Amino acid sequence: MVKVSKFGGSSLADAAQIKKVCDIILSDPDRKLIVVSAPGKRHKNDVKVTDLLISLAESYISGYDPAYDYRKVMERYSEIAKGLGLDDDIVSIIDRDLTERCLMDRTNRGEFLDSIKASGEDNCAKLIASYLQKLGHNAEYINPGEAGLLLTEEYGNANVLPESYENLAGLYDDSVIRIFPGFFGYSKNGDIVTLPRGGSDVSGSIVAAAVKAKIYENFTDVDSIFAVNPSLVKNPAPITDITYKEMRELSYAGFSVFHEEALTPVYYNDIPVHIKNTNNPSAPGTMIHAGIVPDSRKLVSGIAGSAGFSSIYIRKYLMNREIGFGRKVFHILEKEGIPYEHSPSGIDDISIIIRTHYLSAEKEKRLFDRIMEELDVDDITITHGQALVMVVGENCLKNPETFFRAAKALYESNIVVKMINQGSSKVSIMFGMNEQYCDDAIRALYKEFFPDFQ
Repeated sequence: MVKVSKFGGSSLADAAQIKKVCDIILSDPDRKLIVVSAPGKRHKNDVKVTDLLISLAESYISGYDPAYDYRKVMERYSEIAKGLGLDDDIVSIIDRDLTERCLMDRTNRGEFLDSIKASGEDNCAKLIASYLQKLGHNAEYINPGEAGLLLTEEYGNANVLPESYENLAGLYDDSVIRIFPGFFGYSKNGDIVTLPRGGSDVSGSIVAAAVKAKIYENFTDVDSIFAVNPSLVKNPAPITDITYKEMRELSYAGFSVFHEEALTPVYYNDIPVHIKNTNNPSAPGTMIHAGIVPDSRKLVSGIAGSAGFSSIYIRKYLMNREIGFGRKVFHILEKEGIPYEHSPSGIDDISIIIRTHYLSAEKEKRLFDRIMEELDVDDITITHGQALVMVVGENCLKNPETFFRAAKALYESNIVVKMINQGSSKVSIMFGMNEQYCDDAIRALYKEFFPDFQ
């Protein structure tokens, strides 16, 4: 069975974790194509290798002495190599690679930063391949560029180019364990470019889609995806099965276990995703399905929410009679480079929900003035500090009790709801509120829909 397995940073933080990962790889003969992140945190107050590399790159760009940052990066790799019983050759290879990257032209800040950041995954893959070889197994490091992973030339925010899937199609070989570094690829010009932060999940998904895997395993540091953020509720209910649609909604609303864009390549190829725990590989984990999940009777799969939103409220008498009004509003947002999230409306009013980080003080004033002047509106108000909380489940809108119970739970917890969006998504009900209510709202909804896990 063609299987692609991806291991996150917490699974690769030190030599002990990498040994666990290699035990997992070797325990299943179908695990021949492995995608890896850079080493993550070893403990709560530790620093990820990617963050060390960013600090190193910034030192070079700013003209500061990079010696300290360089040493910290190499100490991590040396410590891992020593813990794995590897000789100094692999450390020398990593040292030369990092030195070459640091000596690159720094005129293009994004290009230089991406090259340095990508070394985290790249050199971690070399370490793991070397350790498997030391154990006597046929393993090899794969360079994404040589394999044909082509990305758009958008430093730090690249997207996969369609031809990558054909290039990577023959990557799976059951005679050898191939270690593929995540997070980065190459532009058509041959430059290293990285995916958005957390992009190793995306890399794994791209590779799984390219080789038409039967399953994409994503190993992390939790036993499963939970029905609510574990930091808000003790011993939350585990989710054993969930659909792509549900997972997408929950990821959007704040679930951080899985990168929200990572599902796209496997989604379009109907490849199931299995979330598993490196530290407890025998746990059932969570299976993300393309179709209806085995337990399709449950009303709600999860509750999620996040702050950091702003609301643009626009009022104009007889707005509903003005043909093209909505197009004009969104054209202004487009010209200002602001994507919108939601837009509930009335006959004379429309509210547009956006991510607050897109609004600088200067851009906010310009947006306000343009809407007021170009659209001749009666009123416009921009309100910050907003949150969105979502009740998610394939059966959410099929049963009228879902909304009743959700509204009742929020009412009994004195949560003031400012917006309700039901029906635009077939698998969720969304509540907008001031961000001060966000966590309490999530807890109230969880208590209502998961009474057996209190």
